[in-house]
Amino acid sequence: MRRTVGIGHQDFEVIRKEGYFYIDKTDFIREWWENGDSVTLITRPRRFGKTLNMSMLEKFFSVQYAKRTDLFQGLSIWENEKYRDLQGTYPVISFSFANVKEGGFFQARRKISQILTNLYSKNRFLMDYGGLDDKEKLFFQSVSADMDDMTATMALHQLSLYLSRYYGKKVIILLDEYDTPMQEAYVHGYWDELVSFTRSMFNAVFKTNPYLERAVMTGITRVSKESIFSDLNNLEVVTTTSEKYADCFGFTEEEVFTALGEYGLSGKKQEVKTWYDGFIFGKRKDIYNPWSILNYLDKRQKGTYWANSSSNSLVGKLIREGSRETKRDMENLLLGKSLITEIDEQIVYSQLDENDAAVWSLLLASGYLKVIRYEEYPEDMDVFGGLKEPAYELVLTNLEVMLMFRSMVRGWFGQDRANYNDFVKALLLGDVDAMNDYMNRVSESTFSSFDTGKNPSKTEPERFYHGFVLGLMVDLAGRYVLTSNRESGFGRYDVMLEPLRPEDDGIILEFKVFQPKKEKTLEECVERGLKQIEEKHYADALTAKGIPETKIRKYAFAFLGKKVLIGE
Repeated sequence: MRRTVGIGHQDFEVIRKEGYFYIDKTDFIREWWENGDSVTLITRPRRFGKTLNMSMLEKFFSVQYAKRTDLFQGLSIWENEKYRDLQGTYPVISFSFANVKEGGFFQARRKISQILTNLYSKNRFLMDYGGLDDKEKLFFQSVSADMDDMTATMALHQLSLYLSRYYGKKVIILLDEYDTPMQEAYVHGYWDELVSFTRSMFNAVFKTNPYLERAVMTGITRVSKESIFSDLNNLEVVTTTSEKYADCFGFTEEEVFTALGEYGLSGKKQEVKTWYDGFIFGKRKDIYNPWSILNYLDKRQKGTYWANSSSNSLVGKLIREGSRETKRDMENLLLGKSLITEIDEQIVYSQLDENDAAVWSLLLASGYLKVIRYEEYPEDMDVFGGLKEPAYELVLTNLEVMLMFRSMVRGWFGQDRANYNDFVKALLLGDVDAMNDYMNRVSESTFSSFDTGKNPSKTEPERFYHGFVLGLMVDLAGRYVLTSNRESGFGRYDVMLEPLRPEDDGIILEFKVFQPKKEKTLEECVERGLKQIEEKHYADALTAKGIPETKIRKYAFAFLGKKVLIGE
């Protein structure tokens, strides 16, 4: 009899009591405990079972769940007598920053303070047992949503003291989604204030806390050590490229195929692999996202379950507002090609607006990209003093992620989708007047949303233009193969649309920025673009594939700020 798939459950106790579908990951308990690390930070993409595993750790170690053999019987951890004796023997402080998604520092700090206040309320029995002196009771009572910084940053340190004194054992601390406030702080512009506050709290909790037995933190990214972790030299960091816990988060292919058999879906193995395989942790390949697999088992049909389980707002912002190089690389990725870049697993959020490698590092940590090859000393990446930097070859993780990015690109023109769609129709029909009309409406409406980085250019529409090319690639996929021949800057960038249907024309687009030293009008700029198409024999690439010259249309786009003129 197949088990019920309970979607969205993250409480280990609920899943075990109700008998919902569960893949045994309890060996993570043994592996983590035997590694003996003081403070462990584990980064994994969202919806990869981090919260469920943290709930599992809490239920296993916490004295509040002593003798709860029903939760672990039949699972791998219960086969070892040593761990049966260990269950329910430690005071545990478990909390999450998952809901700290505020638009300002004051609100974020207050919500964190409320989370800490809730922990104190949960342990209010400490006020009654007689083990706290008057000053400690006063501190206990001062913990509130409106407490000052000193109280807030010391609250967990003090709670560790009180619990260890009560139980006669040091505490285990579990912090889930530690970096959610960090991402919000970056997006909403209060990074420095939050970093200062968080650094003080983490130092008191994880570094200078003599009442701490061990701790685990989970998140999506490893935030730069120079920020919130500057004082934590006792931190063991486990990223997606680490060997530790490689199969403890996410489902292995063996586990997925066994589950498909349980639900009578063994014939769908290849479909599931095409859509959802591709995550790699350490050297362990063929890892699947649990959220997508659970939804597939429940609904018995494919869909972009994981990719659509959040707004992807930060990812969209980084690509949409990114440099021409960022958009160029995304263009290749959407074509199924790879990207070779340096990667720094310590995410420096302040560099995301100006460092392409930082963007790809974040996308790798977030699960949108995977490493298919690692080269420690590539020949073509010399840096200071001849030192070689390691290079990673990256591709989009799987079909689900590919479809998510295509949907994201379409969304860039959402505020003026009707005019954008009409432009594409006019392009396919060869209606130049309509192309000019709709293109200018689109540019006027969406230009600024592509040009809001740290160093926006209000005179050259490069960011908008490269985003526009990505939009064409996505919307014409299946009817045309879009290729581009790019050179540095915005001076030359032609786009070629190779038809996949014999009845369609081939299309060549050349983009130029108006240069007052070379031309007096936009019309002259258009002529310069058309002349370049002929002189460079761009059409040869299409005629070589059997497309007659009479079925090749050529257009030049001239840009002056948001104004566009198209000619043929």
